[in-house]
Amino acid sequence: MSLQYLPAVKPSAIALGTVFNHTFELGVLSPLFGKTWQKAKSANTKEEFLKSREASSAAAAWGSALVGSALQSYGVGALINATGTLSYKGAAYLGALIFAATSAPGFISQLVVEHRAFDQVGLNVLAKLFETVGLSVFLSWWGTRTIPFGSGGTPLSRNSFRAE
Repeated sequence: MSLQYLPAVKPSAIALGTVFNHTFELGVLSPLFGKTWQKAKSANTKEEFLKSREASSAAAAWGSALVGSALQSYGVGALINATGTLSYKGAAYLGALIFAATSAPGFISQLVVEHRAFDQVGLNVLAKLFETVGLSVFLSWWGTRTIPFGSGGTPLSRNSFRAE
């Protein structure tokens, strides 16, 4: 598989989007890290703690959340570029569509089928809204294109339509 077919997204947008997204993801994972912190305080030695199940599960959760945040940042940036989204309003709509397609069905199922507490689901909904709508608006503000519109190098630039 060749990577040349993947849409280009500014590396700084992916990095900052990863930090933005990972911040909210850690809010959701904080109960896991709280348990891990308690285990670390009660351990006799560092080695004992590092060999514990809590340490390995916290490291796996943190690492997978970080990779997931980076992939989500790239995906949202690629969608912003592919759709030609230039405004904050358009970015918010795009983020809302991403939320509706990926997260909303799960939250409805948690409320209706699993009968989870509304405040628990509401907190997760808020975190996912920041991760989708917030990330889209943030990346739109930062910029995701490697070659900006109007620079003469893109097919959509004003110079490409000028008769020479």
